[in-house]
Amino acid sequence: MSKQTSDRAGDGLAIRGNNLLAALRSNDAALLGPLAQEQVLRAQTVLYEPGDRVRFVYFPCGPSLVSFVVPLQDGRAVEIVTVGREGAVGGIVSQGQLSAFSRTVVVVGGPFLRIEAAHLERAKLASLALRHLFARYADCLLAQVFQSVACNAAHTIEQRAAKWLLAALDHTGESEVPLTQEQFAAMLGVGRSYISRVVQTLKAQGALATSRGRLRISDAEVLRGLTCGCNDAVRAHFERVLEGVYPAEEDADA
Repeated sequence: MSKQTSDRAGDGLAIRGNNLLAALRSNDAALLGPLAQEQVLRAQTVLYEPGDRVRFVYFPCGPSLVSFVVPLQDGRAVEIVTVGREGAVGGIVSQGQLSAFSRTVVVVGGPFLRIEAAHLERAKLASLALRHLFARYADCLLAQVFQSVACNAAHTIEQRAAKWLLAALDHTGESEVPLTQEQFAAMLGVGRSYISRVVQTLKAQGALATSRGRLRISDAEVLRGLTCGCNDAVRAHFERVLEGVYPAEEDADA
């Protein structure tokens, strides 16, 4: 996939835009700032394929959104977790450079910060608070995986579609997602014709609008009335474990 980047060595001010990094204590921010590089990545940029060595940790900033996608033997690829400004992807708690299990792909392009995994590991060895912060985030990420597995097994495609759209709104703060219906279907692990019917239903209810290669949330309240409670469960766990890191609803609504 094509990639557009603009790398620049970071400083103490360079770690803004990502809620997880914003939660750092000042001394830990000073520790990580010089290690961070700023990048701009396009949508559909693949950060990792299964088996790739994880050399960098990526921190989405602002509206940027990343998905963990698991390729299946029949050719389908199902999304498991989305990560935005509340988190990070890569070797968060691993010791050293390990291989990736899933495909990691940019869904909504935008600014990122990246830190070499080896450099982050050395920083964690120098700061117990830093180790604890990333360990707590790893717990939240695992909770998202658990909730996603339960949601995929128990809830309808309509509920899952509404949930995904609301999660994208929360993560990015943007009501428009640069995603085709075919890509949306792939994210949910369903056929293109099925998701087309779901999208038409959401449009008829005034919740969603579409344009070429884009989905736009027209009425978040309608979506909230259609979705399951999985997003709320994930948000509640973030608030218990990492208060203030998960984007507030008013940020997304704004």
